[in-house]
Amino acid sequence: MFAVFTRARQFVLAAALGCATLPAAQAQLPLDARLNEQIIMVPAGPTLNVQLETTLYKPAGPGPFPLLIINHGKSPGDPKAQSRDRFVYMAAQFVKRGYAVMVPMRTGFAHSTGTYTDYGCNMKANGYQQAGDIADVIAYARSLNWIDGERIVIAGQSYGGLASVALSTQELPGVRGVMNFAGGLKVHGGSCDWQQALVNAFAEYGRKNRIETLWMYGANDSYFGPQLVSRLHEAFHGNGGRVDLVAYGAFKHDAHTMLGSRDGQPIWLPEVERFLQRIGMPTEQVYAVAEPVPQAPTNYAALDDVAAVPFLPERGRQQYRAFLSKQTPRAFAVSSSGAWGWAEEGESVNERALAACQSASRQPCRLYTVDDYVVWSDTPDPVNNTATGRTE
Repeated sequence: MFAVFTRARQFVLAAALGCATLPAAQAQLPLDARLNEQIIMVPAGPTLNVQLETTLYKPAGPGPFPLLIINHGKSPGDPKAQSRDRFVYMAAQFVKRGYAVMVPMRTGFAHSTGTYTDYGCNMKANGYQQAGDIADVIAYARSLNWIDGERIVIAGQSYGGLASVALSTQELPGVRGVMNFAGGLKVHGGSCDWQQALVNAFAEYGRKNRIETLWMYGANDSYFGPQLVSRLHEAFHGNGGRVDLVAYGAFKHDAHTMLGSRDGQPIWLPEVERFLQRIGMPTEQVYAVAEPVPQAPTNYAALDDVAAVPFLPERGRQQYRAFLSKQTPRAFAVSSSGAWGWAEEGESVNERALAACQSASRQPCRLYTVDDYVVWSDTPDPVNNTATGRTE
């Protein structure tokens, strides 16, 4: 069995006077009321006996709504330990445009039931296996009276992108397009040529392609670089696959994280809108979605004044110095117990930093820094700077 890791990475750290770390997967995040976020269980599998933990976002009202299904990648280790993916940034843009959005965790991931199946370097089989769950979610969604079953679009990131491209080989009623963001699967360890296996899989998917696809890959993707992407595109398109490849430049430290980053939206949104228009899907904003309430900067101290951060032991001050080199979005939280926690990149960094700190403290944690400014005050804001924080 080969180990795999192709999921967009997020970083979170917790510590106290010699304490431990909290993986991002363990941070319990609040549901986003702006997007009517819910968690539902969707039946899947050959006998529909598997239940897929699925994040649902939808506009207010009865619908029927066009549908976007977003498919996740894979974290290292046990898929059961993987956190529920949310893709809040993409979901918000689609809800504004009147879409319902589903983000299913596939078989064996997070709180979905069943057992994850890994076919190692058989990339064709890996893609088809994961695509089966997506097809089941589509069938379930089309049975709902508030979903417009004739206007569906599919997106996938990393392993979810590979699965989405594999799905494009099927004739699926109502599915008008597939979007692949940094799609693929990288095998770590073993002796197989996983890159050639990916090329072979994409060649077959191209021969069997039935649905229009959009691909987006960045120049500094740490998993699938430009040379490999060129081979994947040539294999897919050269065998008849319908594809629009957008090869954009470098994104931060790793383009593989672009879709899950707050700062990725200016890259993907214009290309997605053009694709949606071409396949006859809505692009006009028809619903208002409130922007998250930002943390207010204070005049407590300069950002780089390490000595001013309260409560921290020397090890915590060393961590704060390291935190100042991290990329935004980012947040740093502290507690009177001497605990601290920080989070970098991805979604809900405020909550992840607070949860990381709180895992190491019996006393409430509060945000000290958000992005490039200090938000700490000697008199805490009971709404904006408590141990529970706000949605990023």
